[in-house]
Amino acid sequence: MRADSDEIAISNSATARSVVASPTSCAAIAGESEACTGKIVVIGAGTSGAVARRLAHLLSVCGTAAFYLNPSDGLHGSLGAVGTGDVVIAISKGGESTEINEFIRRATTRGASTVALTAVLDSELAECVNIAVRIDSASADPGNVIAMGSTLATSAWGDALAVALMRHRQYAWADVLYSHPGGAFGRHSEELLAGVGDPHREG
Repeated sequence: MRADSDEIAISNSATARSVVASPTSCAAIAGESEACTGKIVVIGAGTSGAVARRLAHLLSVCGTAAFYLNPSDGLHGSLGAVGTGDVVIAISKGGESTEINEFIRRATTRGASTVALTAVLDSELAECVNIAVRIDSASADPGNVIAMGSTLATSAWGDALAVALMRHRQYAWADVLYSHPGGAFGRHSEELLAGVGDPHREG
């Protein structure tokens, strides 16, 4: 049992590294997001919904206005929050979730740009967005059923996007800490700020 767990962990880590190391898709989405004149809306259902909420939070922390919207709620009126100038990022491993795909179609009609993070490029979702990114995680989930490693890979890709946008926008550490006055970060913000440099000055 231990050996199987180790193998899964190694596979998951390798998948995450390969996703982050692939600059093309991240650069394309970063360009789309940087040109966004509105906000970024991240959607997903089930486990992908948890990843979507995390990504929306990290984008906001890193200086890109974003929020999570449950796609089912969107089809009951919340879609009204999406419009021209917005970018919708949909996370769906299989790309065949009815509520996500309908949300994307209607968001497109309302003038939003759309992005899919999926494992299947010939899925319905991938075919109805402006940009589709394939996150290869076929061997990362036990039995290719339980969403474990695939969520790690998608999260790693989202982390890379958040940092890329932070640097493109020249969003400084002082800005990050100013918007995070709570908790240990807030209590020790001066010491933290003294220990870091502006992210856009780093190599």
